[in-house]
Amino acid sequence: MVVFSHFHDKEKSMKNKRITVLALVKAKEGMEEIVRQELLALVKPTRSEPGCINYDIHQATDEKSQFMFYENWKSMEDLEKHRETPHLKAYRQKAGSLLAKPIEVTLFEMISEA
Repeated sequence: MVVFSHFHDKEKSMKNKRITVLALVKAKEGMEEIVRQELLALVKPTRSEPGCINYDIHQATDEKSQFMFYENWKSMEDLEKHRETPHLKAYRQKAGSLLAKPIEVTLFEMISEA
């Protein structure tokens, strides 16, 4: 249940650049707390992965069913490895029964100088 906006088209040109991920997650009605706990369980193992600069989860203040991941990775290769980790694969298996719609993922590359 993940939709990667233009993900595969851009992978080659972004291979060695820092990647920012914005992912939007919408819990099914009544599943908000379960989704919250499942998402929070991803934080510690993901932050310890090579190439993870930050991995932050936010919950909308006015719509508790909406969550947002804000992530930064040193490279596309690091992000690709993250997508194959056991903890993320386990979450994806549960997501179908917990989420109201597929996760929307958009990748960004920094264009301003640090």
